[in-house]
Amino acid sequence: MPLLPARAVAAYQEVHVTSRSPLELVVMLYDGVLAALEQAKRAMEAGDLVAKRDALSRSFAILGQLQGSLNLEVGGEVAARLDGLYGYVAQRLTAANVDCDPGPVMEAIRLLQVVREGWAGIASPPLKAAG
Repeated sequence: MPLLPARAVAAYQEVHVTSRSPLELVVMLYDGVLAALEQAKRAMEAGDLVAKRDALSRSFAILGQLQGSLNLEVGGEVAARLDGLYGYVAQRLTAANVDCDPGPVMEAIRLLQVVREGWAGIASPPLKAAG
């Protein structure tokens, strides 16, 4: 029986995720939360409450995954700072949701984008020159 398009996409996504290193998975989580936050911002600007709710729900879920993956005992100060950042972002997103204000969402995007770039740099360090 041939794969249905939805099943083919799901199979591709599973291979795409399972073939990644842990660092690449972290970057993928950041990409996901940033995409959801962009959707939430656009939904707020358009006054689309359902899309805002859905996008913020995805954002909170991904933030929870990021926060839950922290090992505060082993990760030391870096893990503690990330934990604090995720808590702060969650507070800002709650305020954005209550006030239907895209400002805190834009702040969250800026903060998380900086951290995402750091993780991406760690996940794929520059190639060393031969010689």
